Amino acid sequence: MTPSPSTPPPSPDIPRRSNPVTDLVGRVDARLGGGSGGGAAAGGDTVPTGFPSVDRMLGGGLRQGDLVVLGGDVGVGKSSFALAVALRIAERGETAAFVSGEMDEDRMWERALAIEARTRLDDIRRASVSDEARAALGAAAVRLRNRPLVYRPMAARSFEEVADRVRALHVPFAAVDYLQLLPPPAAPGGEGEHAEQDATAVRLLKEIALDTATALLLVAQLPRLNTKRRDPRPALDDFGALGAVKYHADVVLGLYREEMYQMTRGVEGATELIVAKNRHGATGFVDLYFYREWMRFEDMLEPDR
Repeated sequence: MTPSPSTPPPSPDIPRRSNPVTDLVGRVDARLGGGSGGGAAAGGDTVPTGFPSVDRMLGGGLRQGDLVVLGGDVGVGKSSFALAVALRIAERGETAAFVSGEMDEDRMWERALAIEARTRLDDIRRASVSDEARAALGAAAVRLRNRPLVYRPMAARSFEEVADRVRALHVPFAAVDYLQLLPPPAAPGGEGEHAEQDATAVRLLKEIALDTATALLLVAQLPRLNTKRRDPRPALDDFGALGAVKYHADVVLGLYREEMYQMTRGVEGATELIVAKNRHGATGFVDLYFYREWMRFEDMLEPDR
């Protein structure tokens, strides 16, 4: 009797692995079709800044996992721009964080009120506002009340403590203001020079951005900026930190206001946001306008109404 062929055992159900290329094409297709794939809240990796011209220059906005470094001269408005981006992201309902070594939480919200209500910061501090400004402040306070903007202080005993705060946020966007106020990272060879400490901090912040899938905006001073040179616009080498910003940052931005250097030629409030490095696309500049009395930036081509 011929033995019947043995029936092969049923094959186990093997879960299909996600194909990253297919997923990426799907997200791009959703964006092109007007779907919901273009924002961090909808599952994309792009976080629009809320400034239309900036977002066009950056291919839709900042990308989660990227370290973006923003520099400029003293008083140019670096902190105000970083806070403005956080506010615009939070306005869409996406959680944004602001980690500050310059402001406590009350001062951050004070500045946010000035930006949102288009009211002089000094008037808010003195509680000396007109009836019109009082109404604007009240309306702004209502808008800000439910906006998911998280504050964290930078003051800490160690860099690792600040890093743990950032890692614990789990947000699509975080601004760190600013590099030179961070506690020095632990180094095996001792404390080291300031430039070495800054370089180590930049490298570690890039790692944090990747590990947490956060678009991390790091504000920085420009220790090597020479304002007497022929063109005082921020350049990559002005960031110092042994070139760490130039090599480790995915995007490098510089704020420049001509009125700070050429009073006779400069247009009051006119600002260039320079894209000095962009790992994902074009470099160039975007025209913004800075209302200094309100600490408010607006897009020059598409101003807010």
